[in-house]
Amino acid sequence: MHASLIVGGVLKRPQMPKNSNHPKKPLHNVILALRKSKFPVEENICRSGEGKKSTFTGSRGLIGWRIKKTCDVTVKMMVDSDATTDIPIDGGDRKRAETVDLTDAPLVVDISDAVSERDKVKFTVHTKTTLPAFRKPDFSVVREHEEFVWLHDRFVENQGYAGYIIPPAPPFPDFENSRRKLQQLSESEGLMTKEEFGKFKQDLEAEYLALFKKTVAMHEAFLIRLASHPELRDDVNFRVFLEYDQEIGIRGKNKKEMFDSIKKIISKHGDEVWLSGQKDVDDFFDQQKGFLNEYHTHVKEAAKKSDNVVSEHKNLINDHVKLSSYMTQLASADKSGLSKFLEAYSDIFEKSRKVEFKKASDHDLKLTDTLVYYQRETQAAKDLCLRRSRALHDFEEANKSLERARAKNKDIQQAENHREECQKTFEKLSELAKSELRDYRGRRVVAFRKGLIELAELELKHAKAHFQLLQHSLESLKGEKNGVA
Repeated sequence: MHASLIVGGVLKRPQMPKNSNHPKKPLHNVILALRKSKFPVEENICRSGEGKKSTFTGSRGLIGWRIKKTCDVTVKMMVDSDATTDIPIDGGDRKRAETVDLTDAPLVVDISDAVSERDKVKFTVHTKTTLPAFRKPDFSVVREHEEFVWLHDRFVENQGYAGYIIPPAPPFPDFENSRRKLQQLSESEGLMTKEEFGKFKQDLEAEYLALFKKTVAMHEAFLIRLASHPELRDDVNFRVFLEYDQEIGIRGKNKKEMFDSIKKIISKHGDEVWLSGQKDVDDFFDQQKGFLNEYHTHVKEAAKKSDNVVSEHKNLINDHVKLSSYMTQLASADKSGLSKFLEAYSDIFEKSRKVEFKKASDHDLKLTDTLVYYQRETQAAKDLCLRRSRALHDFEEANKSLERARAKNKDIQQAENHREECQKTFEKLSELAKSELRDYRGRRVVAFRKGLIELAELELKHAKAHFQLLQHSLESLKGEKNGVA
């Protein structure tokens, strides 16, 4: 029988499939075996991607999307700092980032396949590795969103990782808004023409697919950040997540656990307020905390405004659909020679709609997604500074306790041991945090530079396409006008 197991979190008894070729070992045996081996600490880099193929496999509505890919462009943009060298930060000679060959990376993780099944998305996590700790050099497992959250929580709860920026957990796959729009469109089918309905449905399906790809990219970025970190990738739970080919089987939290989670959130916000006036002994961290607080506010506001721009752009696209439809209706109703002129005018709006849709998608991918990702990454960096502030507070309190013990001439040795332990914890955490914050800054600079350059290039490309469209359209309309005359 398989024994129940809790690995840094809540697991239920694993169920082995009847026709599985996997050796029938309980999950705890797998973990014990993994604990006996250790990853060699080597730097890892996310590999370059090759594009993707997507297929709509659903028969009704927007259900059943599948994406097969190797590495999403969004993921590369978010974590591409791992594939660069010589990052300019503080001035000096600014050299261009050099691309590094990723074929020698000891651990490469990507999401090779993803399937949307109504309220769930199943991700096929593919791993290639040369590390001897793994049983195979190439393998895949299927994971759901809750298992990604479980893995993130294990890192957050592990005090051994308090000095690291824990990559933010990927957001919950929420397709309800797209499904609601499709439902509203279906209910309004009788109020619009067949062509207009088809165009709106096509845009909604494209919007849904873009959201699905974004969801996959966010989950993949989380795994790549872990796999590229020389310490976090050693975690036994991460190896279980990658290698154990059965369901991890995470049950929902009970009332007590939910209450404990709420207490932790309240305690965290309380510590942020309580320690906000703490005077730091290191100017570097004092400056970093001030910068992160201000930067997080700005990047959050920028992400919100960028998303609003994309939303307004989509409204403009919808207006193109309506204008094109109105022109088509006028052309069909017109009995004079203006029908061809109006049809040509309708065609202009339809072609312009496609260009505008590409512009909105690229803006969302290259700018909005990057802003949203680094809003969450900045929060993770703030959490790191908060953990260090707590350690500093504990160290200061230990010093005060030692002074009181010496004054009373009681429990001096115990107080000294506690002070020494707090000092070691604080100094180690400070050393790790300083390195992590510098790496975070480098990643951020590279990601935004790359995203903005690519966005500018795409904007120029779309502007040229729009100019050519308008130029050809004017010539076409002049020809139709002369024909009417």
